[in-house]
Order: sequence, then structure tokens, then C-alpha cells
Amino acid sequence: MTTQKPRTSEMHPGPGFRVRADVTRVAPEVVEGFREFETPDVSDLMNRLYTMTSAVSNMTDPALRILGPACTVKVFPGDNLMVHKSLDVARPGDVVVVDAAGSHNTAVLGDLVSMKARHRGISGFVVDGLVRDLPAILRLGDFPVFARGVTPIGPLHRGPGEINYPVSVGGVVVNPGDLVVGDLNGVVVVPRENAPELLERLRARAAAEAEYIAAVARGEFSNAWVDGILTAAGVPLDGVDADD
Repeated sequence: MTTQKPRTSEMHPGPGFRVRADVTRVAPEVVEGFREFETPDVSDLMNRLYTMTSAVSNMTDPALRILGPACTVKVFPGDNLMVHKSLDVARPGDVVVVDAAGSHNTAVLGDLVSMKARHRGISGFVVDGLVRDLPAILRLGDFPVFARGVTPIGPLHRGPGEINYPVSVGGVVVNPGDLVVGDLNGVVVVPRENAPELLERLRARAAAEAEYIAAVARGEFSNAWVDGILTAAGVPLDGVDADD
């Protein structure tokens, strides 16, 4: 009778258990430029394809926003060894983005990890999974945490996991160094290489958008464009006045 541990449960170096320290990030001036815009503006110009599921939402003060380059972390569901290690890898201003596969079994982090991250200058966490110690995290006052929910059950610390490799969080692929923008509306990911050009387009649209919003606030708007679409679709509008 064998008394050996099955070798299928052994951990191995390489994919699934690795850390990468140096990644290319969005330039700081570009990151700061995105502070001018809320996530709906960013999502619209990303053709609505790079927004995380609404299940990943702000667990902290509604006024808190999250903004910064992604330090990506992939963990085995129920484990947070690499979340702890990410505090040594992430740079000040980074957002730690954790792929916990949407697990509802255990928390990925709590108040102690959040306090440590805050001391390291990390901008916040986005977690495709659960967190715990939420009252204590809320007492920090200025540290944003986005997640799927909360539980009192803590994680293990064994691995495997990865840091700064591509992850899938909230239905969006996040690469290390991508720009993460989060507010009360949700979380949008801007691929690093697209961020400078997108910021230019956001700024170019801002003036026209402000003028349109001001006109609507004055009651000066028309829904004639809606009638144009309906008419083209063959919808009869006899007797229905356009909203002028």
C-alpha cells in the first residue's frame, strides 16, 4: 500500500506560479489626464467593450474613484499568497487587479492587506472575487476597493498564482500596465497602447458634450433623430409629434 502524496498535487515553476517585476505602464501624465473624465465617457469611446461586469463594484465610499496602471495578480481561488507579494511588486500609483475567478468561497484580501497597500502608495484594489473586514477598510476613509462582495471567510497563503501576466477580471482581459478607471458607475480598462490617443479624443469631445448638456438642461432639445431611425425602420408615426 502506497503512502505517498499524489504527484498530481505538486506545484511547479513556470506558468501558473511566476512573478514579473518590470512592466511598461501608462505614462503618469496620461494617467492624470484621465482624472478629468468619468467611466461612462471612457466606456463610450471604447465602444462599450472594455467595461467590467457590474458585479465588480465599489465596496467603499461612493465618492472614491480608482485610477492607475494595472499590477495584475492571478490567484488560485481561496488563496492570496500572490496578493501579498504584489505589495512588493506594485509601484506607487498602481491599481492591483486581482483575478480570483469570481470565487465566492473566501475573501482575497481584508483590512491588513489594504492598510499595507495604502502605506506603499498603491491606488486601490479591483478584485474579481470577495473581500473581508469591510468595516475596517471603510474606516481607512480614502482607500478604494472594488470587488464582487464581502465574506468573513479568510484565504489561504500557499499559491499558486501569478503577478504581472494577463488576467481576466469582470469579463475583461487586463494586461499589466493597462489603465484602470473606476468610479460609482463601474470599472473600465484602457489598453496601455491606446490610452494617449483616447485621452486626446476625450478632450476633443468634451467641449461639444458640455454644450449639448447645457442645452438639455435649458430644455432645448429635439428627438427628431429618434423619428428618423423609426421611420427608416418602417415604424408608422402618423399622429405622433416629434419631441421638439
